[in-house]
Amino acid sequence: MFGKLETVTKKYDELVRLLSDPEVISNQQEYMRCSKEQSEISDVVEKYGEYKEVARQIAETEEMLADPKTDPDFRELAQVELEELKAKKTVLEEELKLLLIPKDPNDQKNTFLEIRAGTGGDEAALFAGDLFRMYTKYAEKNRWKVEIISSNPTPGGGFKEVIALITGKNVYSRLKYESGVHRVQRVPATEASGRIHTSAATVAVLPEAEEADVHIDQKDLRIDIFCASGPGGQCVNTTYSAIRITHIPSGLVVSCQDERSQLKNKAKAMKVLQARLLEKITAEQDAERSQDRKSQVGTGDRSERIRTYNFPQNRMTDHRIGLTLYKLDYIMEGAIEETIDALTTNANAERMRDL
Repeated sequence: MFGKLETVTKKYDELVRLLSDPEVISNQQEYMRCSKEQSEISDVVEKYGEYKEVARQIAETEEMLADPKTDPDFRELAQVELEELKAKKTVLEEELKLLLIPKDPNDQKNTFLEIRAGTGGDEAALFAGDLFRMYTKYAEKNRWKVEIISSNPTPGGGFKEVIALITGKNVYSRLKYESGVHRVQRVPATEASGRIHTSAATVAVLPEAEEADVHIDQKDLRIDIFCASGPGGQCVNTTYSAIRITHIPSGLVVSCQDERSQLKNKAKAMKVLQARLLEKITAEQDAERSQDRKSQVGTGDRSERIRTYNFPQNRMTDHRIGLTLYKLDYIMEGAIEETIDALTTNANAERMRDL
């Protein structure tokens, strides 16, 4: 670990030198690259400097205690200080390990949230709507912006499918472990006998792709235009503004009809397509690095049952880390911080073990 820290420190010093080089300053692109790289490792360098200072103080204190001429009263104070310094050193070592964990390059990106009703008919659609409301409330708490890209609502207030773009600080880093199958157990409002039904919805969390991340050749696209419709087939837009884009090589299909403008629908659909292609590429890379994949808590796997929401027991259980909370009423109002923190801590612990 310390060899890596020395390498990072040397890199930081080199970047500081480059940022004062007239040639780099005159090259805006190179200057921005160096500045970004320096910013990314500055926390590590600062923390390592703090660690080295504590280590120096420990060495000086131990040397003082080893000297038989040291005054007894002063020796007692030095012993107390030494214990405090050693405790601080241990804490700094753990913090440095966390800082050295390779950062997910997508963590700072905006995110597409896709929720689809699974098994369970109308009840599954209602649950999909409940999940979307839960994430929307969580986004509001974090001052994130939620923009619906595409939706297929049901008469009862649920969704067969809803896709939204969530923009703000650290969106993907906070939501990336939400992908998977979410199962609900509750008594539907239409159930006269009071039987508990089980249904499910699928959540996918995709980082917004930049043009540099994914290249799409226009000749690989088939674009269909149709008239948007609402629940029950009722026409909600008499113009042909809805867009369906098919990416022929991958077979991915994206539809968007929420805007009245054909151009706006096409732009939104292209953004979703880029995100799905990025997810596909990332999944293929993860499959090649299967050992790395094992250290993750289910990122991106839509077929994995990750969580159960039991309404009669007011219980939420995340099956990946064995977390059970008996406050489902609060969770459904957007209080999912505790679950997200636990998943993040678990993932970091796995990565630290690998490190």
